[in-house]
Amino acid sequence: MEQLITLANNHPMLSAAWVAIVVMIIFTTIKIKMSPIKQVSPQELTFLVNKSEGLVIDIRAEKDFKASHILDAKLFSTEKANKNDFSTLEKYKDKPIIVVCAAGMTASKVASQLFKAGFTQVNLLKGGMNAWQSAGLPTAKK
Repeated sequence: MEQLITLANNHPMLSAAWVAIVVMIIFTTIKIKMSPIKQVSPQELTFLVNKSEGLVIDIRAEKDFKASHILDAKLFSTEKANKNDFSTLEKYKDKPIIVVCAAGMTASKVASQLFKAGFTQVNLLKGGMNAWQSAGLPTAKK
């Protein structure tokens, strides 16, 4: 413990950076837990689609979607989301919607827009298509 205090005293910038990183990790974890938009695993996605008639919307580029996508997923452009044009999804307003991107990073913005537009059960695929393919789950090609 004494060595830790000495390190902190000798390197205040480094210590401040570590404290900032820890605070950001805690803040992000709490934000994810409190968010109405849940992150689901590939297995949970399968359950939502099969048992609750969920819809998977893929926001990746069209060429990526055509190369490989989750079975029965619908391609949804981010341009439509930016314009709040969710008219094609209206019949799924009270059903689970799972937003999928390549790595699970860009889908959160579209998921937030869906939630703000009144969709009640919005989810994100944690890890995106990379997680789906890593789990060895089936994909379709168009």
